Amino acid sequence: MAIYDVPAPAKLNLFLHITGRRADGYHLIQSVFMLIDWYDTLHFELRRDGNISRSDLPTAGGEDPEALPVEDLTVRAARALQKATGTSLGVHIGLEKRIPSQAGMGGGSSDAASCLLALQRLWGITLPRADLLSLALSLGADVPFFLSGGHAWVEGVGERITPLHLPAASFVVVKPSAGLSTEMIFSAPALKRDSKTATIIGFAACAQSKAGQTVNPDAVYEFGRNDLQPVALNLCPQLGQSLDWLKAKNLQGRMTGSGSAVFAYLPYGTESSSVDIGSDNDLMRHWKIRKCSNLEMHPLAGW
Repeated sequence: MAIYDVPAPAKLNLFLHITGRRADGYHLIQSVFMLIDWYDTLHFELRRDGNISRSDLPTAGGEDPEALPVEDLTVRAARALQKATGTSLGVHIGLEKRIPSQAGMGGGSSDAASCLLALQRLWGITLPRADLLSLALSLGADVPFFLSGGHAWVEGVGERITPLHLPAASFVVVKPSAGLSTEMIFSAPALKRDSKTATIIGFAACAQSKAGQTVNPDAVYEFGRNDLQPVALNLCPQLGQSLDWLKAKNLQGRMTGSGSAVFAYLPYGTESSSVDIGSDNDLMRHWKIRKCSNLEMHPLAGW
């Protein structure tokens, strides 16, 4: 029986600006999406009866797996690809879930993208690139990014993706036990929707000399802000507590995506081992705190 095990990495939004809103209600964004070494793992077993099924798997690290609906985004991705290609094959998907939900880290979107890539191999099919990206966008605004192969400058509603090189770096990522609803944040009347348009050149220039050499890699990770963060702070008190905890460690925190995870860049020259990430109180025992590094590229790049 054909079997695949594939990773699905999380992402962080280095910044997230809302530059407008379309007539159909979709928000226009500018952001840099960065892949990090916090993974889900998906297990695929070929089914020849055409059925698509899914189950939760225990995590290898002994973490409690998050309970997910059977009809999650991986199942939707599999069915969409099955329909688009006309294949008679099916699959059973086992999901080892480590990336927390409602965190702004793109776990569900990453799972869906890895599913699309793995199933093309498992089923022996190839969807034209443009069609694959269109299918991915129909599943969610972040899904096309995870098919792009690396870090990216992202615009529009998430469909305009420009590959981007980022300096190697480490981060502390904190996910409090409370989650945040993306729909609730984007529908908030207080949300700022008129950020000035930025440029890739401006983003890159903040860390470069006139000769084009990177002279201050820290500046890349200090660019911009997350326009969703002020609204999120009112909706989720634990978000503010997470930022305060990072501040107490002399780290500058920022929310990623639509939260509730926050992250802090470990400045160039900082030894990651010198930053204590142990739980400080009873509340934090239910938080997920990790030191992560950015990836050079997506582990499935080239599939």
